[in-house]
Amino acid sequence: MTMQSSPSRIRTLLRPATLALAGILSVFAGPLLALEPFSAEYEAHYMGLQATGRMTLSREDGNRWKYSLEVTGAGARLAQSTVFEATGDGWRPLSAVDSQRGEHGLAAMLVKNRTINATYDWSRGVATWSGDVREGRGGPVRLQPGDVDGMLLNLALVRDFASGRELSYRLVEEGRARRQVFQPVGTETITVQGREYKATRVRQQDGSRTITAWIVEGLPVPARLLQQRNGRDHIDLRLKSIR
Repeated sequence: MTMQSSPSRIRTLLRPATLALAGILSVFAGPLLALEPFSAEYEAHYMGLQATGRMTLSREDGNRWKYSLEVTGAGARLAQSTVFEATGDGWRPLSAVDSQRGEHGLAAMLVKNRTINATYDWSRGVATWSGDVREGRGGPVRLQPGDVDGMLLNLALVRDFASGRELSYRLVEEGRARRQVFQPVGTETITVQGREYKATRVRQQDGSRTITAWIVEGLPVPARLLQQRNGRDHIDLRLKSIR
């Protein structure tokens, strides 16, 4: 597999702009889906170049869970993980790690090594960031009930779509908080592991950047995630298998 150019942008997908969701209003919202561990394999395309991705959800102690994404190819390794707490009918982030590495070859020259750690301190009601953080992005940012980070937003999108809830979120990440809203834009057939599914597309446009997610009933993660810039495909993650 090969990946040229800086694969660092693949990580954007799971960030704020990354999967922010939407606006589907329902008079009667259905029950929230129960969390279940999973491991999902993705085919990753960056400007037409290929890599592989893996998303996993695993239970930690008590009502804590860990949600992770790793994308690898051509000597680059990009990884994100979030530890969150399931409380009642809501989820809230507790800590997160976001890193990228150019380990060898061309990637060692193209990818800037960096690691950012996030802490969501609900007892104090603030989020802070450390590590390779840009100036002015260390926080603190005041937390509000319902806040999510970039990774947790992916799970919340599928959960709330399935229950008929509004897909609108306050994303708190890297020293900022902003509203993320997607709109439904139709349905289409999508193939996962040789089987065809009916998927609903939800989309957000923010200036020159557009994010589209394909949601399939019964799948705990988006079947596809596409980021476009200035109308051109930039990053594309397509689900290959899940167990």
